[in-house]
Amino acid sequence: MQILDGKELSTSIKDELKNKVIKLKAESITPGLAVIIVGDDVASHTYVKMKESACEKIGIYSIVHKMPSDISQEKIMETIQMMNTNPNIDGILVQLPLPKHIDTDKILQTVSPDKDVDGFHPLNSGKLSLGLDTFVPCTPLGVMKILQTYEIDPKGLDVCIVGASNIVGKPMMNLLLNEFATVDICHIHTKDLKVHVKRADMVIVGVGKPNLITVDMVKEGAIVIDIGINRLESGKLVGDVDFEKVSQICSYITPVPGGVGPMTIAMLLENTIKSATQRLENA
Repeated sequence: MQILDGKELSTSIKDELKNKVIKLKAESITPGLAVIIVGDDVASHTYVKMKESACEKIGIYSIVHKMPSDISQEKIMETIQMMNTNPNIDGILVQLPLPKHIDTDKILQTVSPDKDVDGFHPLNSGKLSLGLDTFVPCTPLGVMKILQTYEIDPKGLDVCIVGASNIVGKPMMNLLLNEFATVDICHIHTKDLKVHVKRADMVIVGVGKPNLITVDMVKEGAIVIDIGINRLESGKLVGDVDFEKVSQICSYITPVPGGVGPMTIAMLLENTIKSATQRLENA
């Protein structure tokens, strides 16, 4: 069994990105990322601080718009439109989840596709499904970068994705289909999850349920990618996979923490620099 170390990989990627920022600044382009966060969700504020810190370390300019939980949808959209037209902002990120009175789809569609570094705009989702160059959601993109680095070729593999969200499951499916994997995607209404997972050469899970994937569900020698992150009552962070037992029979596995999580932020930085590079090319 080999650990797929996303933390170490993300560090080397950030070093490469830092050099790209230096080159962009030499061309009078400073990559800029704007974040909107609504309300007081502790986890969301923690993630945003991590993103701010990562931007600062590699030289990306970042600004955070903190908004009260009772803010109107119109005010959020006005702020996004302002950033859409700001030539110094290359990426716009809306931290999810949003309060229930806000139409999340409408908010995400307000972000310019050219600055959609989260890859959530329908235009970018459509491009991804067609295999065209676009902004790809950061978590699935991070998974693909891990596979590439460890020379794991999805071509011809039977892959089971557990979780069908627009943020992870669906874009993950499209990325793997574009690499000629055979993809089986499961969700909360799947009748017999074990049947699907057991036959997979690669299992990718991200639903936020500790120990959802147990050792009896996984084929020996399978590749296991755990995107889930859950905090137990003890304070310990764990994924959706029973790591201790599953790691004894699989060929590769991502740990939690230290697997896909760090790669998500690294890919956000990469997408922002991609957008800044496009700004330079279009100047």
